[in-house]
Amino acid sequence: MNHSALPQKQGLYDPQNEHDACGVGFIVHIKGQKNHTIVEQGLEILNNLAHRGAVGADPLAGDGAGILIQIPDSFIRAECDFTLPPLSEYGIGMVFLPQETENRTACENIIAKIVVEEGQSVIDSITKMILL
Repeated sequence: MNHSALPQKQGLYDPQNEHDACGVGFIVHIKGQKNHTIVEQGLEILNNLAHRGAVGADPLAGDGAGILIQIPDSFIRAECDFTLPPLSEYGIGMVFLPQETENRTACENIIAKIVVEEGQSVIDSITKMILL
């Protein structure tokens, strides 16, 4: 039996998209329970991946490594001033945009165009900036 063989193309999965991913961590609660400890452990994994390539040539700038979490639906609903579809019927994207109005608008337009090209729609946007 060949344990290294990839599954056949099916649904959204295509083995042509497979590639090595040095420096990947994965943590979940096996029963699907949501818990902030899981997020803390995910951040700890991310912090420990620096030696595996989570930082590029410039040690002060990461390579975009991050964590993927479930949508915190109740939090998002509390922050929105518009109605969201049911939990399984929307997604969220976080994008860092230029601060200059003209460039920011151009980027927002490009993102909206691609979303529509992919058969989706932009419901709304929430823009909050935190300066530290």
